[in-house]
Amino acid sequence: MLKNFKLEQKTVNGVSINFRHGGKGPPLLLMHGFPQTHVIWHKVADQLAQHFTLVMPDLRGYGDSDKPRGTADHGNYSKRVMAQDMVELMHALDYETFDVCGHDRGGRVAHRLTLDHPSCVKKLMIIDISPTRTMFERTDQAFANVYYHWFFLSQPYPLPETLIGNNAEFFIDYSLGSLGAKNDTEFFGPEAMAEYRRCFCQPAMIHAGCEDYRAAATIDLVHDRDHEQNKIACPLHIVWGEHGVVGKLFTPLADWQEKASVKVTGTALPAGHFIPDQVPELLLEEMMGFFGS
Repeated sequence: MLKNFKLEQKTVNGVSINFRHGGKGPPLLLMHGFPQTHVIWHKVADQLAQHFTLVMPDLRGYGDSDKPRGTADHGNYSKRVMAQDMVELMHALDYETFDVCGHDRGGRVAHRLTLDHPSCVKKLMIIDISPTRTMFERTDQAFANVYYHWFFLSQPYPLPETLIGNNAEFFIDYSLGSLGAKNDTEFFGPEAMAEYRRCFCQPAMIHAGCEDYRAAATIDLVHDRDHEQNKIACPLHIVWGEHGVVGKLFTPLADWQEKASVKVTGTALPAGHFIPDQVPELLLEEMMGFFGS
């Protein structure tokens, strides 16, 4: 997978970030979500690389990037710090401005990156999330039942780490299957699943994933409230799965419009949560139509 892209690591913001890059054209930063890695882009990367220079990192705590122990306030896994990682990575590659696309947790990092570094981002695309604060504030029984992992992973150390570590492969397979809308993992492909399992089934990444969610439930909300007046000012496009939790329980286009000072565009796709894996051709059309215009 992704054999046409160079694999490297760079130390930025105090951590080593693992990433692949390559292609031709303007730079496009692609960020994955939980519990995956940069491999999520393997079904669209070759086509995108004909038009863009892709940078596909493993976020801190994921894949083969560094996985520091969480701090007391979970601040080193805040989306602000993770966004700073990405900005420094792009600058280290000599890209001062760039387009951004993020799925799941990567979309949350992308949101913060665009707010904290507005001069860097030309266009922003977010895949299958509503804003973090919006989702927490509208939590009801239906959401909590399906997205139980938000509230489980954010429990204090070492509860989730201990329970997941007892059978990490079961947990990742269940998590990927249950959010795919068909309760299976076949659409990921065997190579991708093997890579996700390899990376996730280690204590350091299990801890890092929990810290990501602990930060989302604490310090990320503080940052959101402290800078509530800040709005996304660059062109913003949203896609979501019509069969997924976000599509069924939230209003992603309207939710993101509240966070932007520009008119937000977007559409639902016939998928669950894992759009890059489930409907790559349709996602590619959306990406080319937005970033290529």
